[in-house]
Amino acid sequence: MTIIFYIASLVALFSTVMVVTRKNAVHALLYLIVSLLAVSVIFFISGAPFVAALEVIVYAGAIMVLFIFAIMMLNLGKDSTERESQLMSFGAWIIPAVLCLILLCELIYVFYSYKGTSGSGSLQVIDAAQVSGSLFGGYVLAVELTGMLLMSGIVGAYHIGKEKKREYHRYLQQAND
Repeated sequence: MTIIFYIASLVALFSTVMVVTRKNAVHALLYLIVSLLAVSVIFFISGAPFVAALEVIVYAGAIMVLFIFAIMMLNLGKDSTERESQLMSFGAWIIPAVLCLILLCELIYVFYSYKGTSGSGSLQVIDAAQVSGSLFGGYVLAVELTGMLLMSGIVGAYHIGKEKKREYHRYLQQAND
């Protein structure tokens, strides 16, 4: 299992470096998805399949799709169709596809080698009750502060993105029309 951990961590490190160094935002997001999938493989082989599933569903699934849609929606301009056709080229997908194939092979190997017993050398499964007991037991203050931080980020994003309505005097409004 240690070799699988090291391979998944190398995939995560490589794809994270590629996220930081890419100039194209969609390519960076593809590598970020691969990085999040590699982290979920690490969580799974560490004995936390629930956290691994949450990583895939919440981060790699929902949030990354939202980022990709936002970038594609903001990609407006004269040559936006030409840029979109370049984003979907085969070369842009080949390295993330190879990295995802490596992670898939690792997961298949882990699934077939898992015995279900908690002896030495095998995985220990942590279920949802243990995760929730840990989160809302000793770490309840951290969870609540994180929730408040996320809420303040949402409120701040709303106020920053809110379009200001200009009001003119009725004589100035006729002059601008």
